[in-house]
Amino acid sequence: MEREGRCWKFGDNIPTDQIVKADRVLLSIEEMAKHVLENLNPEFPKHVKKGDILVAGKHFGQSSGRAVAPKAIKATGVGAVITEYASRLFYRNCFEIGLPLLECEGITQGVSDGDILYVNMESGIIVNKTTGREFRARPIDPFLMEMLEAGGLIAFGPRIDEYQI
Repeated sequence: MEREGRCWKFGDNIPTDQIVKADRVLLSIEEMAKHVLENLNPEFPKHVKKGDILVAGKHFGQSSGRAVAPKAIKATGVGAVITEYASRLFYRNCFEIGLPLLECEGITQGVSDGDILYVNMESGIIVNKTTGREFRARPIDPFLMEMLEAGGLIAFGPRIDEYQI
């Protein structure tokens, strides 16, 4: 699974409440997508394009565990999320809805808004095509990779019996 797109860079300690504000959670997913991360970068929901790559620092998706946050990000068309470190609940929610996420230490120091990033989910290789710099993300558990390739937990569901869970 490969992705390539424009980088949208965000910082550390972004809670789900900043991804989707409380007053937006009852909107349709399409309407929510028009407001994702708007307080941190008002240009993001206006100009993000299908396939763009969201990059964030440490503790992305922390605090309330608002499950709608990764769904709203996916609805923007983002092709992948790369973080220094994501909260565990947010991390798992991304795979359950089929939103590719990699954790890559040092990624925020090696990219800028607007850079073109290539991402290979299986190998964990991330290439900043603008600068030529290469990164290696933490490997994804094979079970989660299969879930991601299936398109999320619901699509993966019939195959879950193959695992001794």
